[in-house]
Amino acid sequence: MKITEVRTRVVQWKGRTQALPPHFCTNPMDAVSPMLSPETMGSFTFHGWLIVEIFTDTGLVGIGNAALAPIVAKQIIDGALAPLLIGSNPWDTEFLWQHMYRKTMAFGRKGVVMAAISAIDIALWDLMGKDARQPCFRLMGGRTRPHIPVYASRLYSVPLDELAEEARRYKAQGFGAMKLRFGWGPDDGAAGMARNVELVRTVREAVGDEIDVMADAYMGWSLDYAKRMMRLIEPFNLRWLEEAIIPDDIHGYHELRRFGSTPIAAGEHEFTSYGFRQLIEARALDYIQFDTNRVGGLTAARKIQALAEAHGIPVVPHAGQMHNYHVVMASLNSPIAEYFPKVDVEVGNELFWYIFKGEPVAQDGYIRLSDDLPGLGLEIDEAALSEFEVTQ
Repeated sequence: MKITEVRTRVVQWKGRTQALPPHFCTNPMDAVSPMLSPETMGSFTFHGWLIVEIFTDTGLVGIGNAALAPIVAKQIIDGALAPLLIGSNPWDTEFLWQHMYRKTMAFGRKGVVMAAISAIDIALWDLMGKDARQPCFRLMGGRTRPHIPVYASRLYSVPLDELAEEARRYKAQGFGAMKLRFGWGPDDGAAGMARNVELVRTVREAVGDEIDVMADAYMGWSLDYAKRMMRLIEPFNLRWLEEAIIPDDIHGYHELRRFGSTPIAAGEHEFTSYGFRQLIEARALDYIQFDTNRVGGLTAARKIQALAEAHGIPVVPHAGQMHNYHVVMASLNSPIAEYFPKVDVEVGNELFWYIFKGEPVAQDGYIRLSDDLPGLGLEIDEAALSEFEVTQ
């Protein structure tokens, strides 16, 4: 089997989008908002998506995707990466990964270049699974459980009665865990801290003590502010505090782990096994949260999974989506997976529901992967792309 073509498309959502209210979710732009706009979450919406298809001389087609800077990622693939693949055997994933990584090292290694490599690598694994007539998780080690427990991940900073109602709805649907987002950061002072505490208290009181609750600051806090907040949220027994500070502050994450009893999680904005080796050596995290379509694809994900397991650090990938679920299924080191419920388009986390067919729907707090669907088990919903502006 040889690769004959690499085809990329950027799909930009043009349908109705839910407006994001102020303080919807903290984020890194909050620190500069006094010089800009008070609404900063718009900088971190994902309304565009990159779809990669790799064609072969056998007629099989592998599908990959990425959501980080899709227009730039498309240019990187079309100009720098696709020519490296033509004529290659897609089963040579390690060689192809190293070829792409090393060829782009001067301007890559992380960020959008690694997102582009991830999209290609996912498509290659999809191809291998289709060629072997096996699901990707079986190529990575096989089934480790009948189904995967997932946590509902959507609770944003909204009026408290709405927040409580949404949390109770997830509990009624059978989710044993759920994650909320903080809405206030350092510039909001003590009053904002009190509002953050109210968010946590509201969810905890709505679902009780038998449900795991996690909370995400999405890189919007300073180290000092995070330490002050940790004192206030410790009584609510969070399973973890996620991305409290910017991802480059590895020593800051180490300080947070030493400071309080709430476990610390991060990693969705880190890349490759080298980046995670630094986090592990710094004893910075209690949970690792890479995203397979950012970190370097399945080839990189399985290496990081093994590295984390050897150090006793659970891996809970960022986002749902099949490429992450296959990684989770193939390893006992991933106790749970993230699940974005299908809602009207807002931040864009939910956009994959509108692009692909085959994403599993949670039932009673679990998702199930079929033994009978080869590769990732996904198809592009070509009819649904009428809601998008498509750039070939």
